[in-house]
Amino acid sequence: MEKKIARLRRAKSTRSHIRELGVPRLSVLRTGQHLYAQLFTADGAKVLASAATVEADLMSGLKNGKNKEAAAKVGQVIAERAKAAGIERVAFDRSGYRYHGRVQVLADAAREAGLQF
Repeated sequence: MEKKIARLRRAKSTRSHIRELGVPRLSVLRTGQHLYAQLFTADGAKVLASAATVEADLMSGLKNGKNKEAAAKVGQVIAERAKAAGIERVAFDRSGYRYHGRVQVLADAAREAGLQF
């Protein structure tokens, strides 16, 4: 349980810093089976776009939702949906997770698709 508390403490610190920037926030949630990405307004009150491996159209052609291939697809889709909403620049909120593995692949795919962090 202390591992989760430490992650949430890191996330809280990051989110307070992002709030000061005043830009939309791209947040990532990583579970054992799936990966979720949401784009929030600058004040955090409204979700502007979202993508997750639980979506059937996103999972087509993927073996499962917990690998790096799935993370790359989620990153690409969230970037496309952000552009459709008129958003080019975001702050990346990794939710206290280390910047490696699936989280890093998602961020890199979103950058390649045109989002600026």
